[in-house]
Amino acid sequence: MYRFLLRPRWLAFHLLVLLLIPAFVFLGRWQFGRYEERSAASERAHANIAAATVPLAELDRPGASVPEAVKFRTVTVTGRFDQAHELVVRRRPQNGQAGFYVITPLVTADGAAVVVNRGWVRMGPTAEAPPEVPPPTAGEVSVTGRLRPAETEDNTGITDRTGLPPRQVLLIDTAKLARMMPYKLFGGYVELTAQQPVAAAAPDPVPEPDLGGGGGLNLAYAVQWWLFIGIAIGGWFTLIRREAHDLRAESDAAPAADALPAPGADQPVAGEAPATGGH
Repeated sequence: MYRFLLRPRWLAFHLLVLLLIPAFVFLGRWQFGRYEERSAASERAHANIAAATVPLAELDRPGASVPEAVKFRTVTVTGRFDQAHELVVRRRPQNGQAGFYVITPLVTADGAAVVVNRGWVRMGPTAEAPPEVPPPTAGEVSVTGRLRPAETEDNTGITDRTGLPPRQVLLIDTAKLARMMPYKLFGGYVELTAQQPVAAAAPDPVPEPDLGGGGGLNLAYAVQWWLFIGIAIGGWFTLIRREAHDLRAESDAAPAADALPAPGADQPVAGEAPATGGH
């Protein structure tokens, strides 16, 4: 009854299902891995934001790089803003408006500097026009803020390019910025949240980081792919049973059709009396 499973179209169907099952397993595991990564990153970020404030030098140093493990840690650093080497970062929308981040080096007592993102300003009349930027506080300033790793094309998806208007950049890439500065730069940068003394006028603060849902969507996708495995197997067996049922019905109908008399059989010829028994 099930010899039909060896027909070419059925063999092709078996092969398709057997290929889909491991593919769904792989896709589900990949999405689950993404869920675990994002959940771990979200938990780490929440913990870092809640951690106690520490001096910048405990987590970063000139020429180093800031690992993801300390991203968003709150740090404090004291120095003097160098407005002469201040830059603005293009393509940084905030509250639905186009604008720039204002990054100003803060030169510490030992002569090194850390890039401080002082906040956001609205774009000027054109993208090439310099925006209006409140000047940094003069004199010694103590800055508190979130420590961030340097931005690169790999971790932002932003493609850097040359030929920008003066004092404009696309990325807060401290390794590249260091080549434009007369001093060594710390590996990360600080996203300002407070300073002493308080600035008379300042750019709009950068909002707190959006930590997302910890990968919940990836978990939903993983479950979805694994459900497809059950659907594929269930559909496979359903089609096999349906085909077997149809073939059985055809087989049962064939003898019944053979038992029926042929049309006109045993019918009397016109003008003749029907045959009677014996006489």
